[in-house]
Amino acid sequence: MAGTIKSRVRNSIGSPKTTQAEATSKTLEMGAPASELELYSQEVLNHLIMDNLPATPNNFSLYFDRLLEEKSENFKKEVISILELEDSNDDENTMELETSIKKGFSHVKSILASVATLYKNMSLMTKILEKRKAELQDKKDMSEAKHILNLLQEDVAKLGSILKAQTAQMKTVYDETASIIKNVENETIFDNQYGIYNKRYLLSRIEKEITQVEEFKHQSSLIFLELSKVLKKEVRNEKAIILMTKTLARLLLKTSRRSDVVAHYGNGLFAMLLKHTDIESAKKASERLCDLVTNSNFFLSDREIQLKIAIGVTNITAIHSVEEIVVSAMSGVEEAYKDSTLDYAVSLRV
Repeated sequence: MAGTIKSRVRNSIGSPKTTQAEATSKTLEMGAPASELELYSQEVLNHLIMDNLPATPNNFSLYFDRLLEEKSENFKKEVISILELEDSNDDENTMELETSIKKGFSHVKSILASVATLYKNMSLMTKILEKRKAELQDKKDMSEAKHILNLLQEDVAKLGSILKAQTAQMKTVYDETASIIKNVENETIFDNQYGIYNKRYLLSRIEKEITQVEEFKHQSSLIFLELSKVLKKEVRNEKAIILMTKTLARLLLKTSRRSDVVAHYGNGLFAMLLKHTDIESAKKASERLCDLVTNSNFFLSDREIQLKIAIGVTNITAIHSVEEIVVSAMSGVEEAYKDSTLDYAVSLRV
């Protein structure tokens, strides 16, 4: 059963539920002779053990990212630069591949359109030749010209026949390509409009997270959010709303961690899957996001518009389905609309 807790926003995002190992943390900040990255890795491993979680690559990566938020800016920059050098994220590669495929499909469509136009022009030329031939029919002294015209007509007819066959072949290739692209689209994970993951990928990750919550007994959360409906009514400019929604998507990527899943659910509704994050930490993440959005004003002509969003927060449990969890997060969004003083609302699954 879902219950709703209303919340106000003011603080910054927090950290995982465990406390830092003080000795290791001090050594890191002071810069011991041993590699800081090695010491930090040991600290991450200690936290996993303290939380009774298996030290799998996935869990280690999650805690690695979350504990990094507590470190100094210099240390974070050093670690991030190292990660960028060895980054080989399969999902990101898949997203790039999908973008390339769609671009290739667009090129095929352009080729077919060009061929169709050429065929249309050739057909027009044939009609013009027939018209000119008819005009010369009554002119007996133009027999030689008629003969040449007939030959030209035959040549054009042959060319048209070849072009027609090539067009038919191109159409076959196009149809096969369209079928392949359609199958690829059914398996895509990337939302091309906003540059983030799509609904299909989000639902698959939530389903996977439910299994992991059941297996490892940790806590994870889901945030749903969208551009304020009140703001949309005030603006009443479709192009401006699209630009503001894209700005929101970029801000989501900016505030998210590497382990978070940022996705477009559809119709301007976005989601963030926060793995190994309890409700309190999810609320703080919502606060941080609200602050970021509020401080990112949007300019429409000479008018300055303050962006505003509605957020719903819910927990991921092992006893509820993907659909139930998604509906719970959406309920939080709707609850946030009911009270204009709220920045977000929490809808719990119990």
